[in-house]
Amino acid sequence: MGKLNIAVIFGGQSSEHEISCISVQTIAKAINQDTYDITYIGITKKGNWLLVDSLEKIEDGSWVNSDTLAVLSPDAAKKEIIISKSDEVTTKKIDVIFPVLHGMYGEDGTIQGLFEMAAIPYVGCGVLASAVAMDKVYTKIIVDDLGIQQADYVLVRAKETEQAKEDSSVMEALVRRVEDKLDYPVFIKPSKAGSSKGVSKAHDKEELIKGLELAAQHDTKILVERNIVGREIECAVLGSADQAEASGVGEILAAAEFYDYDAKYTNAESKTVISPELPEGKTEEIRNAAKAIFSAVDGYGLSRVDFFLEKDTNQVIFNEINTLPGFTSISMYPMLWKAKGISIEELVEKQIQLAFKRKY
Repeated sequence: MGKLNIAVIFGGQSSEHEISCISVQTIAKAINQDTYDITYIGITKKGNWLLVDSLEKIEDGSWVNSDTLAVLSPDAAKKEIIISKSDEVTTKKIDVIFPVLHGMYGEDGTIQGLFEMAAIPYVGCGVLASAVAMDKVYTKIIVDDLGIQQADYVLVRAKETEQAKEDSSVMEALVRRVEDKLDYPVFIKPSKAGSSKGVSKAHDKEELIKGLELAAQHDTKILVERNIVGREIECAVLGSADQAEASGVGEILAAAEFYDYDAKYTNAESKTVISPELPEGKTEEIRNAAKAIFSAVDGYGLSRVDFFLEKDTNQVIFNEINTLPGFTSISMYPMLWKAKGISIEELVEKQIQLAFKRKY
């Protein structure tokens, strides 16, 4: 029996493009090349789909200079990619897809819809779970029904901040709406942005206004949340909605005031702790909550679920779920499973096997 053809898609048009280009290197090195023939497809920030002929070109960034296009055909009868260079057009059959795409147009259900149209097995959550989990507001609506505590919030539309530029009374009304429900400080988050892009913390009215304007640059919906003072705890989930397995837990020790993009990826002072000491029963509470949330959004394959353990009260408070967590050297998802005895190679193979078991 010959090798299976796996398409590994990376890059993308989101603010997390660079993180994807790092994650894909970890995943590609973990794929068993005795079993799979890897086809790399890089999506540029402008949305061009390019055939990449080596991992080295991903590592040095030269893949963006590829002159060969490679797009996925939506034809379910074909199950192939279409490769074009100059006037020459060829095709290649694809058995399974491993998307290594974080954020918009990669983790939000859009490309998952294309995979399903093409009827090709793929790694990770489906259209619904991806779309819901990417949108923090709608995740909150679903989690509300689970009885799991989460931070109080106010929804603001980016359109309202645009109107406020022409009419100051609109911004005054937005500020009152937030202040009537929440005490300072508050967090302001784009509802669908990833890796904390566009996120800020406001301690007063002036910072709130600036935060709303910043978040509006990243999304049409803005989430203003009560500030939770406590420990940042994460849990990895593997499997399907009806058969989910949770890892142990890890703790984030952010170098900055909060775990923003720079704190996650560029500040060496940020630390992760695997299996931190928590009050009795809290690890299991977090693991059970992670599985419940994964199941509620109809998760599949993998997700990382993030919580706070609130200071003084020790209450577990849900923060967010990430359906395609990072696979960099400092990413919590693979580290949590490694602590449970599952190597990165085993973890990647488990994801591929789950892709083949997916039922539409």
